[in-house]
Amino acid sequence: MFEVREKPQMVERALLVGVYADKSDAGEAASLLEELHELVGTLGIGIADSLLIKVRGSHPSHLMGKGKMAETVERAGELGCDCIIFDNEMTPGQQRNWEAAAGILVIDRQEVILDIFSMRARSREATLQVQLARMQYALPRMARMWGHLDRQGGGSGGGKGGAGAARGEGEKQIEVDRRLARKRIDKVKEELATVRKQRETQRKERQRTPVPHAAIVGYTNAGKSSLLNRLTDSEVLAEDKLFATLDTTTRKLGLPDGQTLLMTDTVGFVRRLPHGLVESFKATLEEAVLADFLVHVVDGSAPDVYDHHQTTLEVLRELGADEKRIVLAVNKTDLVDAARRHELETHFPDAAFVSVRTGEGIETLVARMADMLLERVVRHQLRIPQARQDLVALLHREGKILAQEYEGNDVILRATYPKRFLANFADFVMAERAPDTAGSEESERSKV
Repeated sequence: MFEVREKPQMVERALLVGVYADKSDAGEAASLLEELHELVGTLGIGIADSLLIKVRGSHPSHLMGKGKMAETVERAGELGCDCIIFDNEMTPGQQRNWEAAAGILVIDRQEVILDIFSMRARSREATLQVQLARMQYALPRMARMWGHLDRQGGGSGGGKGGAGAARGEGEKQIEVDRRLARKRIDKVKEELATVRKQRETQRKERQRTPVPHAAIVGYTNAGKSSLLNRLTDSEVLAEDKLFATLDTTTRKLGLPDGQTLLMTDTVGFVRRLPHGLVESFKATLEEAVLADFLVHVVDGSAPDVYDHHQTTLEVLRELGADEKRIVLAVNKTDLVDAARRHELETHFPDAAFVSVRTGEGIETLVARMADMLLERVVRHQLRIPQARQDLVALLHREGKILAQEYEGNDVILRATYPKRFLANFADFVMAERAPDTAGSEESERSKV
C-alpha cells in the first residue's frame, strides 16, 4: 500500500496557506487561496483559517523563512489543526520538512485535487486514470508515508558462533516498496491501454455514420453538464460542486436545420491542474481533440472569469486542441448586473450569453452551433415523385423539411440535408426562383 493517504477519514481541521513572492501576484494568490477553500470543502474537511504569506527571496527547503514557518506552525497549533494545506506545489522534501516541524499532516493543492478526482471517478477508465495519477504522484513521496523504511535484510552468515562469512547488506525496504510501486504503475498503464483500445473501437463504430460532434469544455463548475441537460433534455449529473463530472457523457441534439449533433460533456479544468492528471486524462479529454468544434462554457458570475477562460485555453493547447473552432458561451447571465454584463460583452464580443437556469440565450447558442456546420448541409427545392417516399423519409430522418406541398403526382419540398446525400437528390433539385420578382409580377397582376 503506497497510495496517497485518505485525508477525508484522517483530517478534521485544516489550516490553508498560500505563499507568494511578488507584490503584483498578491491578487492572484488570494484568488487561488479562495479556490483552494472550495476544493478542500469539497472533500468535507473543516477549514479553521487561511493565511496568505508574502515571502522575500527563495526558500527551497520550506517555501518561507524560519520566522514565518514558526508563526504558521504556532497558528495551526492554536486552532487545533491536524493538517496544513498549501496552495503551492510542494516537493517531497518540502513536505517532509514541514511535517517534521509541525508534527501534523502537510499536503498541497495537487494532493487535494487528486483526492477529489478519486472520490468522483465512476467508470473503469476514470478510475484507472485517477489511480495512475495518484501512484505517479505518490512514488517520490514514499519516504514520507512509511515509518519502517530503514529496515534492512541481511546479517551474518551461518557457522559456529556466527563466525561464518558475512553477507552483503540487504535491500532496503524503501527500494522494495518502490519496485513494487513501479510494477503496479506498469500494470495500471496496461489496463488503461486496454480500456483505451475499447474506447477507440467504439469511436470507430460511431465514425462509420459521420454525425458531427461537439465537445463541451470549460472551467470546473461553469455549468457544462447543466448545459448538456438543457440542450438535450437529458439528466446528466449536474451539481454545484467542483469536478462533479469526471466521466464523459455523449447525447444527441437535433439542430434547427435538421442535422443531428453529438455533444460530449468533459471534465472541468482548474488552475494549477496537476500535470499528471492532464496526462492520465488525455484519453478522456481527446474527445475535445477529435470533435468538429468546441463549446467553451465560462461562468460569467465568477470573479475570475477571465482567468478561468485563459486556463481552459491553456489546457486545450496542452492537449493539442487549441486550433479547434470554438463557440464561446458565457453562462449564468441571470446572476450578473447590467454593468457586469456590458463588461463581459466588451471582453467577449463573439460570445453567446446564456443562462442555463432560465433558458435565456439558448436559441442563440444553438444557432451558433448550427452555423459551425453550415458547410455540411445544403438547402434545396426538390420535386420528388410520390412513388419515391423513401427519399421523403430520408429527408425526415437525416435533414429537415421546411415546406411541403403537392403538385400532381409530385411532392414539392424545401429542405435542408447533409451534403453527403447530394447524390441521392441530384435528379430532383428544382431551379431556384427569384421570389422578389415573382412576388412583384403577382402584385402587378392583382392590381389589374
